[in-house]
Amino acid sequence: MLKWKRSLRPLLYLSLAALYFFTATSSAADRWTVGQKHPSAELVSADQIDHTAWDRLLRKYVDKQGMVNYRGWKRDLQDQQLLDLYLQTLSRCNPGVRATKPAKLALWINAYNAVTVKGILREYPTTSIRKHTAKLIGYNIWEDLLLVVGNKAYSLEDIEHKVLRKMEEPRIHFAIVCASIGCPPLLNEAYTAKKLEEQLASNSRRFFADSEKFQYDASSRVLRISPILDWFAKDFGETQQMRLQLLSPYFPEDAQQVGQLRDVRIRYLPYDWDLNEQKPKASDNR
Repeated sequence: MLKWKRSLRPLLYLSLAALYFFTATSSAADRWTVGQKHPSAELVSADQIDHTAWDRLLRKYVDKQGMVNYRGWKRDLQDQQLLDLYLQTLSRCNPGVRATKPAKLALWINAYNAVTVKGILREYPTTSIRKHTAKLIGYNIWEDLLLVVGNKAYSLEDIEHKVLRKMEEPRIHFAIVCASIGCPPLLNEAYTAKKLEEQLASNSRRFFADSEKFQYDASSRVLRISPILDWFAKDFGETQQMRLQLLSPYFPEDAQQVGQLRDVRIRYLPYDWDLNEQKPKASDNR
């Protein structure tokens, strides 16, 4: 038996090496980079990045409920080019240059959302971002769609986990949108340093006002909330009590007392991965 096992080792090692090589080369081939490199002398701080083009696109293609007209956007080549130009503008930021925290947060939130929209437009028509998130071999939009910023490439996962979450502003989780209905609503205006506090607070209240993401039964003291609050629990506080105290000011008025209660039971609602797409009008099908 021992001799038989030893005879299989070379085949096992060869298979693992082949799998590694195939996965690595496949992943490299599937990567897609947006934005562009700029000469170092042209790089600027986040304070100097203009988000006007992104604001214009959001106002045109995103409704007040945060749903996106991907169909119309896909048809308009000029507006697709405007999105490309905006991504190139983001590329001019040098993260190493000093900037205000609101400007940096606004830039990276906008970057996450704009790159996600760019990725969905590439795949559209589609019904869910999860159809483009291969786990082992093939294109994964969260890992293989890269934005150049300051001559370094960042994936969506990099932006979320290595940049935004490191900035210790938990309300980013109510601002970055992975093109799904279960996400917070996509704000139909660009985030800016000047308006950031108001925008984050407003979107946090909108998030918890949605019964698909927040339900509270006062009689049983059971709180049903989005699994986003489970996935990123530590970003909101080390304990459940700390998290509820932080978030309760954004809860609906009749649930804000939850932050002072110590016997609240939490349950997590299902997450809806369907695309955050506006329903087409009858005229769109003509």
